[in-house]
Amino acid sequence: MSTPFPFTAVVGQDDLRLALLLNAVSPTVGGVLVRGEKGTAKSTAVRALSALLPEVAVVPGCRFSCDPASPDPACPDGPHEAGTGAGRPARMVELPVGASEDRLVGALDIERALAEGVKSFEPGLLAQAHRGILYVDEVNLLHDHLVDLLLDAAAMGASYVEREGVSVRHAARFLLVGTMNPEEGELRPQLLDRFGLTVEVAASREPEQRVEVVRRRLAYDDDPAGFAARWAGEEAAVRQRILAARELLPQVQLGDGALRQIAAVCSAFEVDGMRADIVMARTATALAAWAGRTDVLAEDVRQAALLALPHRRRRNPFDAPGLDEDKLDDTLEEFSGQDESDDDPDPDPDGPGGGGGQPAPDSGQGGGDGTARPEAGEDGEPQTSGGREQSAARAAEPFRTKVLSVPGIGEGAAGRRSRARTEHGRTTAARRPQGALTALHLAATVRAAAPHQRARGRTGPGLLLRRDDLRQAVREGHESNLVLFVVDASGSMAARQRMGAVKGAVLSLLLDAYQRRDKVGLVTFRGTAADVALPPTSSVDAAAARLESLPTGGRTPLAAGLLRAHEVLRVERLRDPARRALLVVVTDGRATGGPEPVALAGRAARLFAAGQVASVVVDCESGPVRLGLAGRLADELGGTAVTLDELRADSIAGLVRDVQGTSRRAG
Repeated sequence: MSTPFPFTAVVGQDDLRLALLLNAVSPTVGGVLVRGEKGTAKSTAVRALSALLPEVAVVPGCRFSCDPASPDPACPDGPHEAGTGAGRPARMVELPVGASEDRLVGALDIERALAEGVKSFEPGLLAQAHRGILYVDEVNLLHDHLVDLLLDAAAMGASYVEREGVSVRHAARFLLVGTMNPEEGELRPQLLDRFGLTVEVAASREPEQRVEVVRRRLAYDDDPAGFAARWAGEEAAVRQRILAARELLPQVQLGDGALRQIAAVCSAFEVDGMRADIVMARTATALAAWAGRTDVLAEDVRQAALLALPHRRRRNPFDAPGLDEDKLDDTLEEFSGQDESDDDPDPDPDGPGGGGGQPAPDSGQGGGDGTARPEAGEDGEPQTSGGREQSAARAAEPFRTKVLSVPGIGEGAAGRRSRARTEHGRTTAARRPQGALTALHLAATVRAAAPHQRARGRTGPGLLLRRDDLRQAVREGHESNLVLFVVDASGSMAARQRMGAVKGAVLSLLLDAYQRRDKVGLVTFRGTAADVALPPTSSVDAAAARLESLPTGGRTPLAAGLLRAHEVLRVERLRDPARRALLVVVTDGRATGGPEPVALAGRAARLFAAGQVASVVVDCESGPVRLGLAGRLADELGGTAVTLDELRADSIAGLVRDVQGTSRRAG
C-alpha cells in the first residue's frame, strides 16, 4: 500500500484543512464539498485525512462494520451478540465516477435466490464506507442514478438492495467528501445540500508558498516513506488533538444567544429549509471543541456560517456561491448579546446598502453618460464610432422553455432529455445478457426455463435454472445530449434592440440544459468570422458567463458560424460517439458576410441535414414585416423553427416539440 502524503504537510489551504478536521471531530457535521481548480491539493488533503482518524471498533468477521457495542439487528451477517470488538483503522472508500450501481450498493445473486432461495449478497462500496469516509472525486460528474442512491443512503443511514422481491438492507452511515472542478459542471441542488460544509480552494499566488509546495512534493515523490517519517510528530499531535476534541464535544454548551445568531444569519441570507441551521449549530460546537472550549462564541458562529452557507444560498444555477461577509458581520453584531426581552431591536437607520449615490450599471441601452446610441445604417447594420463594437447587452429574465428533444432512441449517458436505452426506466423488452446480468426480466426468464424442467429432472417445487435461461431486461429512459448553441451576435441583431431578449432566451435554454444534465457548447458569429466561445463542456455556468459578456456588431457571417459548428460536432463525435447532438441556431436568418452569403449559408446548412443532426432555429426576427429567413434556414438544416414567443413552455403552441432531423423530410 502506498504511503499517503501527510495531512500536516499540505501547504496553505487553511479552510480546507479546518473543514476536514471539524468532520473528523464531529462526523454529524455532514461531510465536505471541496470546489476548486485542478492541481490545488483537493484529493491529496482528503486522502491524507483518513490516516488521522481514530481506530474503529467492529464486530470480528462482519463485512458491514457493525459496532460491537450496539450491533445492527438487521445486519445481513448477523445477528451479533454485543460485546468486545476488534479495532481497525478508519476506512476511506473511493467511489469512481463511472462505477456501476452494483458496485455502489452491492450485488445480489439472482440465480441462487430464485433457484435455492438463498440471499447471497456481495457488499458494495456503501457497506465498506460504513462508519468511515466515502470519497467521490469529480463528484459533479457522477451519474444521476448513483446520485439518487447516495441521497437515499445519506437520508436514511441505510442501503437497500431489491431485486424481484428479494431484498437486503444494511446500515450505511458515512462521512461524504467530494471534490469538484466547477468548470466541468455543477451539482444537483439535492446533493449539494447533503454536504455539510463547502470550501473554495485556489492555488496560491505567493511565490514563496508555491516554492514550498513544489519543494515538499518533490521530496515526497523521491522518498514517500522518509518524507512521511519526518512529519510523523506533527501527524501524531493532530491525531491526539482530534481525540481530545471528540472527548470534549459532549460538554460544549450551545447557548440561546448563539442559537439566535445562527437563526438570524440563516434567515438574513434566505437559506432554504432548516438543514443549514442544524449544520451551523453542529459546526460551531465542533469549532469550540477543536479550540478546547466548552462554550460557543460569536467567532465560532461566524466561521460556521462561512463554511456551511455559501453553497446553500444559490438562488439559481448561474449564481456563484459565496457569502457577503459585511452582511454576515452586521447580522452577528445586531444579534450579539440580545436576550429574549429584546423583541424589537432598533434597526440601522441607513439600512443595508444605505448611502446610495452609485450609478446604475450600463445596460447597453446608452444614455447614462450622455453618449448617443449608434444608429442603424441602410443595410440594418449599426454604425459605430471608429468601427468599435457595441457593448454587451444585458440578458432578459430567463423563462421555462419547451422541451427540445432529439428524435429516435439513443444509447448515450443517462440524462433527462431524449429517449434512450438505459439501465433505468420502464422495461420494454428482454434479451440474453451480454456479460454480467444487471437487470433480470423475471417473466422472460421463467418462460425460457419452463420448457426444460422435465428434461432437467425437476421433482420438487423449485425452478431449475441454467445460465442460458436468464434474460436481461431492456429498459427505456432518457439520455443527456450535447446542445450546441450557434448564436448570431451581428449588428442586425443589435440594431433592433433584440440582443437582450435573445440572451434571455439562450439563458433559458441553458437553464433547461442544466436541469437535463446536458453538455453544452457555444459558437458565435459576427463581423467576418465565427468563434468557439465555449468548447463542449458540462459547465453550464461557463456558457452563461460567456453569453453575458458577448459583444455585438458587424455583419452576419452565417455560413462561417454553421461551418464552425459542424467542425465542433465532428470532433466531439469522435470523442463521444454515443452522445447525440442537438443544434440550436439563434438568429434572424440574415446572411450578409462575404460573397453570395445566402447561398453559402444554405450549403453549410445542408451538411447538417446530410449528417442527420437534429436542429432547431430560434427565429429572432421581429417587426410587422417578416422575411421568413429563419424558417428557410430551418428547412435547409432539415430541422424546425420556433419564434422567441413559441419557445416559452406556457405558449399556446404546445408543451413539447421534438426536433425533426432529415427523417422529417422522408416522412
